[in-house]
Formats: sequence, structure tokens, C-alpha cells
Amino acid sequence: MKSKTPFSINLKLILLCFFFLLILILVTRSSFSSSQQPISETHLSNSTSTTQEPQSSTTTPCPSLPLSQTCSKTPPSLANALIHYATTNITPQQTFKEISVSARILAKKSPCNFLVFGLGHDSLMWTSLNHGGRTVFLEEDKSWIEQILERLPTLESYHVEYDTKVHQADQLIKIGMEEDCKVVSDPRFSKCQLALKGFPSEVYDIEWDLIMVDAPTGYHDNAPGRMNAIYTAGLMARNREEGETDVFVHDVDRVVEDKFSKAFLCEGYLTEQEGRIRHFTIPSHRARLGRPFCP
Repeated sequence: MKSKTPFSINLKLILLCFFFLLILILVTRSSFSSSQQPISETHLSNSTSTTQEPQSSTTTPCPSLPLSQTCSKTPPSLANALIHYATTNITPQQTFKEISVSARILAKKSPCNFLVFGLGHDSLMWTSLNHGGRTVFLEEDKSWIEQILERLPTLESYHVEYDTKVHQADQLIKIGMEEDCKVVSDPRFSKCQLALKGFPSEVYDIEWDLIMVDAPTGYHDNAPGRMNAIYTAGLMARNREEGETDVFVHDVDRVVEDKFSKAFLCEGYLTEQEGRIRHFTIPSHRARLGRPFCP
């Protein structure tokens, strides 16, 4: 072990003095602020009212006040923690950068209506990021819903069925090019074979601000695939009365997700792509009649 040099001792002494000096400055500023506060409050009261009332020394907690935008937002620290938890090995659905694309939009729009195709370990994160809004999950596997809700009973999820297979994608994309599929309407009344009509009625009645297509299963030929989900998400977005809907499609590295998102959410509406996720911003077609299906 090396012996201590005079230089190292002097350096420690200087740092120690600096530390005590910093504490002295903080204490002095705190005392000064406390002595000035009553004067400032009294001056404000005199300038706004001729009748002085006793000043309360306590601050009313936020939840007892009418909810403001600040109170209804998820705290950034909580949002970051949830994103971190969702990108661990337990929840491999999306990477941190991919999740950040949707999280950035939620930070602007929440509380809002958020529809998610798929229920997973990251569902609690989406619900939390949309704090104060409504987040609904559509899931094909009934047993998986029971398993997730047993641990997370506050999530809102519905079982849905799909009658397509991935190997039918080429045939379905041709159907999607027919005129019936270019007509904007409520999916329940659409004549297009791609429109999904078996959801709970409230799914159609709500105008969704964000839609995430991360299901159904689509990684093998006999899986349901996301052909109808992508088309229906785009139809819902176009059919809202006004405004825009942000639609996200995950796994665009796969053929179906790539082709169908470009065809029915439209490359002209593509806002951003990060890794395997695409973000489309689709405007209302009812607010401007005559708008083409794709720009």
C-alpha cells in the first residue's frame, strides 16, 4: 500500500472545506426563502382583493382538485419504469426503441381511447401509459386471457375469433383491392370481406385515438394472421367523425404485416418506422368527403 502524500491530504482538506461551505450556502438560502415567503403571499393578497382572508399554510393535494392535464398524466418516472420493465427478458414483444414510438404519442394524447390487438405481459404497461383513459385488448386465446387476468384483473380484454389463415394472405390482398373495400364505413356494415364484424359492439362505437396491431398470431402458415386486423384498424381510423388516429403495426419484418400495412394503412400515411414497428397517422375520411382511400 502506498503512503499518503501531502498533495492527497491537502486535496481531501480542500474538498472537505468545499463540502461544508456548500452546506452553509444551502442553509442560508433556505432560511432566507422561509423569511421572505409570508411577505410575498401578503403582497399578492393585497393586490388582488380589498378584503384580506387568512392564508392557508398547507397546499391542497392534487387529487381533491378538479383533474387538470398535469394530474391526469402518468408521471414520467413511472412511465420510464414501466417501459424498462416491459423490455426485459420477461416481455420480449417489443424493444425499448419500438415501445418508445407509441409511448411518445401516448404522452401527447393520453388520457385517450387506445385499442390493442393482442394481450400480453406488456399490457399493464400500455394501460398505465394511458393513465385516465380507456385501453381495451382484443385476444384470440381464451385460456391466455384467463391466465393474464388472473394476475392482472384490472385489464379490460375481450375474446375474439378470426377465421383466416396466413397462407390465404395473397388471396385476401386481392380482395382488399376491390371497390367494396375502398368504401369507408362502420366495419359492421362494410361489404368488404376483410372487415372484422365479430367484436363487441362497444369496440365499434368508440372512436379510437390509438390502435396497436400486435396480434393475432402470424408467424406460421396456419396461424390466423393480421390481414383482417390491419384492414379493420385502418377502416376504423378513416370512419371517425373528425381528427386523426395513430395506428401502429408490429412485426413489419414479416411479409403479411409489411404488405398489408402498406396497402391498407397506406405508405402516404406512414409517419415513422423504428425497427419492426410502423406508425401511421390516418385522418378522418368522413370529415372530408371525397378523400381517396390512400393519398
